[in-house]
This record gives sequence, C-alpha cells and structure tokens, in this order.
Amino acid sequence: MKIQQVDRNRFLVTTKRYRDKVTSDWFDSKVLAEQGAIIGHSTGRSTTWFFQQQDEQFVLRKYYRGGILSKWVEDSYLFTGLKRTRAYRELSLLKKMYKKGLPVPEPVALMVDKNGFTYRASIIIGLIKNAQDLFHVLRQRSLSADEWKAVGALVKQFHDKGVYHSDLNIHNILLDAQGRFWVIDFDKGRLMSNKSTKLETNLARLQRSLRKELSKFSDFNWQESDWEHLVKGYYGN
Repeated sequence: MKIQQVDRNRFLVTTKRYRDKVTSDWFDSKVLAEQGAIIGHSTGRSTTWFFQQQDEQFVLRKYYRGGILSKWVEDSYLFTGLKRTRAYRELSLLKKMYKKGLPVPEPVALMVDKNGFTYRASIIIGLIKNAQDLFHVLRQRSLSADEWKAVGALVKQFHDKGVYHSDLNIHNILLDAQGRFWVIDFDKGRLMSNKSTKLETNLARLQRSLRKELSKFSDFNWQESDWEHLVKGYYGN
C-alpha cells in the first residue's frame, strides 16, 4: 500500500489500483456533496456516506468509539504509529482477504489525521451494489433454509482462512440482488490460526444479534429453528 503525507498532519494510504486516483477530497463529505458525488448514506453510530467517482461507487466511513468511553472521547485515538491505527489495520486485513477471494468489499484507501499524540481516521471501500444487510432483509421477508445454510457456509469460509470478525452481527452481513452474501466492517478484526476456538465465538455473537432484533421488532422474520439451518451450513451438513 502506498503511503503519502498530504500535509503536516494528514496521511493518505491507498491500495495499488487506486494510488493515482484517490485525493483528500474523497474523505470530505461536504466537498463530495458540493460535487454532487453523494449517492446515499446510512445512519448508525455515525453517518456512512455512499458516493461516486470516476464511474465507480464507494463507501466513506469515519471511525468512532463505542462503549462508555465514547461519552467523553468520540472519534480520537492514541497515535502509536501509522501502521498501528485502526484504519491501517482494517485496510490491510481487507486487502489480504480480497486477495484470497473472500466476499468482502474492495479495499481502496484511508486517511489518518494526526494531532499531537492522538489521531482521527476514515476509510474508503468499494460499494457492494444492490445489497442490503440482513437486518433490513429480515424486516421484509424470511430467509429460506438454503439461504440460512449459505450464511453458515459464509461464516465458515472466513474461519477456514483464519479470519476473526470482532463484531459479526446481522448488520455486517449483506445479501445482494444476485443472492450472494458478503461480510463487511472488519474494524478490529484479525487473522489467527484456523484451528482457534475463538473463531466460533463469532457464531454466538451472530445468534445474540438475531435474538436481540427479534425481541425488539414484531415484524422481524426470524425464528430459533432458522439457527439450526445456519449451523448445518457452517458444519457442511
């Protein structure tokens, strides 16, 4: 990955395919809006922007803290080196997974803005077109037994490569118009031995997220028996 110092405080890192395309303006949602490049957004802990440049579509996401610490420190982190930032680690992991052919967004670029001993960061990835996360899909319809098996096989595909997702929930699994499943948001994810028992904790986290949404929404199309199909897909039954 190419590292470029934009100015005194900002560092731009791009993958090979985008090293001569991405500029600092791509990380500024206001500039993108002025250019008419914004094509959509989603709102969660923060706003994630979808935009278009040079006939390609991308996702711009800023890093924000979660948990109780976020009440005092919203979006800054201790700087201990560019390659140890959350953005660099995520882009690097995405690059490795993308090369392995795993169903993840294409890694594009990141920006780190250093301020003394702290930094803020944003990441740009390729947009997975015509896709919805499972939360929104399940608010509209149920998944078939084969689709749940495909979700299980999807998770196993990552585990076979030793990929640990730090927060695998139904908001981070997408289904596109062609019926393909994808996994997104690998912040704090990492590679480990594919024999590690820690990998299977992803399943418990995913099950908790399904149960949580079921308890909150009466129109959430999931039932406990669906989990059995997912597990069968995971273990190849």
